[in-house]
Amino acid sequence: MKTEKISFTNKNGEELAGYLDLPFNQDPHNFVLFAHCFTCNKNFFAPKNISRTLANNGYGVLRFDFTGLGQSEGEFSESNFSGNIQDLLAAAAYLEENYQAPSLLVGHSLGGAAVLFAASQLDSVKAVTTIAAPSTTAHVQHLIKDSISEIKKKGKAKVNIGGRDFNIKKQFLDDIEKHDLKTYLKKLKKALLIMHSPQDEIVNIKNAEELYISAWHPKSFVSLDGTKHLLAEKEDSIYAAKVIASWASRYLEIEKKEIPETQADVVAGLEKEDGFTTFMNAGNHNFLADEPTKFGGKNYGPNPYQFLSSGLAACTSMTLQMYAKRKKWPLENVETHVDYSREHYEDCKNCEDKTNKIDTFKREIKLFGTLDEKQRQRLLEIADRCPVHKSLTSETQITTKLIS
Repeated sequence: MKTEKISFTNKNGEELAGYLDLPFNQDPHNFVLFAHCFTCNKNFFAPKNISRTLANNGYGVLRFDFTGLGQSEGEFSESNFSGNIQDLLAAAAYLEENYQAPSLLVGHSLGGAAVLFAASQLDSVKAVTTIAAPSTTAHVQHLIKDSISEIKKKGKAKVNIGGRDFNIKKQFLDDIEKHDLKTYLKKLKKALLIMHSPQDEIVNIKNAEELYISAWHPKSFVSLDGTKHLLAEKEDSIYAAKVIASWASRYLEIEKKEIPETQADVVAGLEKEDGFTTFMNAGNHNFLADEPTKFGGKNYGPNPYQFLSSGLAACTSMTLQMYAKRKKWPLENVETHVDYSREHYEDCKNCEDKTNKIDTFKREIKLFGTLDEKQRQRLLEIADRCPVHKSLTSETQITTKLIS
């Protein structure tokens, strides 16, 4: 997984800060927008762990700070629930312009309510997931119930949420009461996954039931049994993300690169638009080959010579362990390090001639265990007997033909 720091502007021209979590070994098959909980930010446990886990499952995920929170510009006291929805639409526009329009929205707590409202305005979105979301946006008043009378009387009040002080104005309360989530859900015809903990003390599990009843099929519910509202435990948020990734795959288009069928041990398939990113199959194993970015690749996999070096390294380690076991020698572990380059012959007479170079594999072996010096030297000799070593140092032929 790799993370890029990004920023975009909302409808008021304020710059919002975010992170884009991407798979390290492939292009994202789908993009996701994550909306954090009320007064939280993109760096809280749930946004970070869920986004990173989704990225490890092939998704590109944008998590960002709503207006006035975290590193985003604007005043939180001037923001409201409608503004959160507009921030989500601005984030979706950023993804569409720079990468790919989001197909999945994920929202935590009040962020879950926000993604439900944003989803209807985004044609690209095929699926929505809510985590510990309230069934009514007015539920947030429960968090500030001790200050509501002061807000209504004076127009604003300072409230403490999660140990932090926030200024909330009456316009926030007025705005949030306008959004009737349960009635709205009856019109939202997109795949929906509702995740909630029966032990949630902030947003009662009854909210999940009300959301589920109000929504159209296809809809699903997953109990996050034993978790707390903020999903602060890493294993809880990772579990939620893995479920989301699997569930969403049923409703999203996830392109699978087809590897040609073959009777050969290895096959490599490379489509025109993939640059150097080559999809490979060796027996029952699938993996990628690529070139470094400085050579025009995307560095999603080893380059061909690294695969060749890997074969030598693996074969050497296997051969030494097999020999040591047969001899009952105490070889606990063996590391084989290999570097490839083209170098001049050690005894070249004309080293200025660039054509007078040879493929060179520099192999270094590290032996672990209570071996004596005679055993160590014998293992060094055995390294040259590994089958791949013999293939690389013997006369080799490659026959090539076209097949239909």
